[in-house]
Amino acid sequence: MDVAGRSYGPVSGQIAPGQVAAYVAATGGDPGRWTDHAPPSLAGALLFEVAPSFLSDPDVRPFTTTVVHADQVFAWPQALPVGVRYEVTGKVDRIRERNGTFWVTFGASVVADGELAIESTSTFLLSESALADPAPEEPEPALTARADGFSASRLDLVTYAAASGDVNPIHWDHDSAVAAGLPGVIVHGLLTNAWIIRHVTADLEGERPLTSLRTRFRAPIRPALAVSISGGPDDVTVETDGRVAATASATLA
Repeated sequence: MDVAGRSYGPVSGQIAPGQVAAYVAATGGDPGRWTDHAPPSLAGALLFEVAPSFLSDPDVRPFTTTVVHADQVFAWPQALPVGVRYEVTGKVDRIRERNGTFWVTFGASVVADGELAIESTSTFLLSESALADPAPEEPEPALTARADGFSASRLDLVTYAAASGDVNPIHWDHDSAVAAGLPGVIVHGLLTNAWIIRHVTADLEGERPLTSLRTRFRAPIRPALAVSISGGPDDVTVETDGRVAATASATLA
């Protein structure tokens, strides 16, 4: 897969009130807070304005039988006001191959009104094969079943896919998820990331409550299960079903 250095985009758009409202609703945020500015977690949706172009690249697509989002870093040099015009670009910064799995470092940036607003670095693991050690298939939970607190139903995952642009079928189609070696559909990594941002900024004010967030996704989260998020900004732990699903570290503004 020889695409190191290849760029995708730019994709232009405008931060619209409806876009922000839909994303806040899909991630369980406070609609009363995010009216004049986009929440920091909207960075996930803006990343997926260029990431699909990379994943559907004819030179990349043969290696997308399995796609694992392993790490994610976001930085917010400035807030994104509602109504601002923006441009998103992406680039493959680095590729390493280990035993048939490609470790891809994908960078993206969002420029708003000529100023850098968001920087993103994603680590994706790509393979033309299904997971080497597939998980046993599990029954699908009811469509709207969810636990209290941080949790997502299968319907919530469809809603998030629509709001974020991350429409990978492993998040909404049971058979596709099982074929990829998963027990069934799983929660989007960037939805988990949005929950982490809610956790670390819950008691903070302002349109730019944090300047950076580094997340490592360690295990998939299944729909309908309770998710516990604990720890301070520099040592966040996400747990579900008795295991650590993600860890994160944030820098507050």
